[in-house]
Amino acid sequence: MAEREGLCEASGAAASPHAHALGLGLGLGPPLGWRERLRAGLASSGNSLWFLAGLGLLYALRVPLRLCDNLTAVTGFLNSLTPKFYVALTGTSSLISGLIFIFEWWYFHKHGTSFIEQVSISHLRPLMGGAESTVSEPGHHSSQGENETVRHHVSECKVWRNPLNLFRGAEYRRYTWVTGKEPLTYYDMNLSAQDHQTFFTCDTDFLRPSDTGRDTNVLVYIKRRLAMCARKLGRIREAVKIMRDLMKEFPPLTMLNIHENLLESLLELQAYADVQAVLAKYDDISLPKSAAICYTAALLKTRTVSDKFSPETASRRGLSTAEINAVEAIHRAVEFNPHVPKYLLEMKSLILPPEHILKRGDSEAIAYAFFHLQHWKRIEGALSLLQCTWEGTFRMIPYPLEKGHLFYPYPSCTETADRELLPTFHHVSVYPKKELPFFIHFTAGLCSSTAMIAFLTHQFPEIMGVFAKAVSMISKTCVEYL
Repeated sequence: MAEREGLCEASGAAASPHAHALGLGLGLGPPLGWRERLRAGLASSGNSLWFLAGLGLLYALRVPLRLCDNLTAVTGFLNSLTPKFYVALTGTSSLISGLIFIFEWWYFHKHGTSFIEQVSISHLRPLMGGAESTVSEPGHHSSQGENETVRHHVSECKVWRNPLNLFRGAEYRRYTWVTGKEPLTYYDMNLSAQDHQTFFTCDTDFLRPSDTGRDTNVLVYIKRRLAMCARKLGRIREAVKIMRDLMKEFPPLTMLNIHENLLESLLELQAYADVQAVLAKYDDISLPKSAAICYTAALLKTRTVSDKFSPETASRRGLSTAEINAVEAIHRAVEFNPHVPKYLLEMKSLILPPEHILKRGDSEAIAYAFFHLQHWKRIEGALSLLQCTWEGTFRMIPYPLEKGHLFYPYPSCTETADRELLPTFHHVSVYPKKELPFFIHFTAGLCSSTAMIAFLTHQFPEIMGVFAKAVSMISKTCVEYL
């Protein structure tokens, strides 16, 4: 995969009138500015600065704290202790730090954050008078722009009904009977109950038992379910007709995302011209996006070049305009939802999709790939082109939580919401991938080092005693020199 990606990106060397587009299409983003370089430098040198600050503070307080006298007393006390005491001390330290390490590891994989770090930020920072700082992004200096960004983040963290959630009790029970696992979470089922209660009731029910708004909701709901049942039974043209009639008769109900059902049905019919016509209407800058819209647009552009695309040929002659457009469409889709490619490429196993999804989250990726993987497989070379190019997206957005390329920054709330929507046996995909917190490394190192010291002290008490005395003498000499 890496070789194929390298060949695809090497094709940018060919001369083309679209050199800038080629660079963006292959993920070769512009170099980092001085702000980004300064931030990266400070982040990498943060530990060194803290260490130097600690040394300076220790040197300044050496006289008031009487470090030399106290160190001499401690050294004398430690020399009088037996090796068994050191074995017990280091063994207990290793056990405690090991338990802390196991808890930190479990907490990080369950909640995606460090427990010690979370407690420190929540409780210690307010006591110390600290506050989180906010850094404004370029182009968002005005309060109006900042408010718009906040509203957009709130809308992107909203939970939506899965447009293709046709699975019902019998299928879910069969899945539980075969696997012994529950496919839906309580949170997801509770949202479904709330949806039905809201959808089929109106504020004026106590005045008019047969309220017009409620009757409209019931009519749309039933017709849509009939269309989805027809699609599942293979009566695709009938399903398409019902969906088109619904969209024509009730255009204000776009929040139901019936057009996503229509896109999937048209793809099953391989009516790609009709799919393009639907995208022309709904893939608009003023309308909310979804994985179905972005990846379907990428699929259509990939379809025009994928059957003849070859990384080796592209590395020799460069990418054509159509190939550049296809790569850029893939990068656009991956930026919107970076979790989808691993499911389409079968690098990660699928589960039954939930009844509710979070746009740009892992739940939406599962729902999209579950129903659309067959359409990608049907087009020759589409998955190969996706495999070759999708990872190049991440070089254009080095800080996805702070600044996006074609979309708003990736919302940081997706992981928490997806963990509520998806069953516990599913390993939730997290973007951007989080590094292990500092305290996991620290407790692991402390546990290992104290365990090693305990073992060496038990096996070689005389040698470790000499070593301990040497360390204490060196520490005393250093303090006296300061």
